[in-house]
Amino acid sequence: MGDLRRRSISATAKSAIAEVTQPNFSSDEVFIIPVASKYVLRRNMFGYDINKKGSPQGSIKVPESLGLVTGVVYLVIAILFQHFNFTSDSIWLVEYNAAFGSICFMLFLGFVDDVLDIPWRVKLFLPSIAALPLLMAYAGHTTILIPKPLHSYLGITVLDLGWIYKIYMFLLAVFCTNSINIHAGINGLEVGQTIVISSAILIHNIMQIGLSSEDDYKQAHAFSIYLIQPLIGASLGLLAYNWYPSSVFVGDTFTYFAGMALAVVGILGHFSETLLLFFLPQVLNFLYSCPQLFKLVPCPRHRLPSYDPQTGLLTGSKDMNLVNLFLRLFGRCSEASLCVKLLAFQALACAFCFGLRSVMAGWYK
Repeated sequence: MGDLRRRSISATAKSAIAEVTQPNFSSDEVFIIPVASKYVLRRNMFGYDINKKGSPQGSIKVPESLGLVTGVVYLVIAILFQHFNFTSDSIWLVEYNAAFGSICFMLFLGFVDDVLDIPWRVKLFLPSIAALPLLMAYAGHTTILIPKPLHSYLGITVLDLGWIYKIYMFLLAVFCTNSINIHAGINGLEVGQTIVISSAILIHNIMQIGLSSEDDYKQAHAFSIYLIQPLIGASLGLLAYNWYPSSVFVGDTFTYFAGMALAVVGILGHFSETLLLFFLPQVLNFLYSCPQLFKLVPCPRHRLPSYDPQTGLLTGSKDMNLVNLFLRLFGRCSEASLCVKLLAFQALACAFCFGLRSVMAGWYK
């Protein structure tokens, strides 16, 4: 029996929930980031905050790619989790390590992008490379549940997609990674949205473990908890330095790493549909940005708002993304206020997901 080769489901689930109350993993990172910043500046890896151009803060050299510290801290903590949560012959260990392979690969490619400044058309394909370890090692189900209203029409309740499901996994990984990267541009937004989505995923996993009576289902959500907890803790440490006014830039290193980590959690936790609902602002931002991303209309390198150094307020430009759309809809505001509004929208989207699941439970699937 497969269950004999892993820890008992109940013990594993209880362990996963208990770990939520453990101290976060950001304390060590808070001390590492300033040290890493000095080394990064020595190598001339810095940028200027465009959203503060014309002010004294706009002339400060801000170290870049500090998402690398977060990624390394995450990987170290998550790898150490193996000792407490898996036996050496656990059937989940292969997928757990494959997840690390994809996340580590994406962290490396993100850092390469920060250093070499890879063209946008090439960036789109970087996640496809990083997703390979996960796709090759994936041994889970490739079936989907047919919505109950369609049972009488199709005559089946479960559909096995086979290799098509793996294509879906591949596309999901590519989308999640790039969507975090393009929904960015103001202090704290990249890290903030990662924390909000990760927190929603953690709550979802705990709820499903408590509500479900199926052992495999509980195990999948416990598995997801092992991967998402270190991401929340590590991201909180980075947010302390990236919040307005930011003293470090996270770079593509963090956005690619965070996007892949979230994709892996959703795929291996078997709740990819719920994950996409948590990503609703990113989906809207992508759809709204498509005309510029695909060169149907002119697309500048930085699709940022304009900054007024006299008032310290941002004004929405004509560029097509949620950052500028919010400014055009709600009027000029400070960068910190804009970030709070966007993160509040992210939290509302996650709350909408929970509400939608509650309403449709028992009817849709």
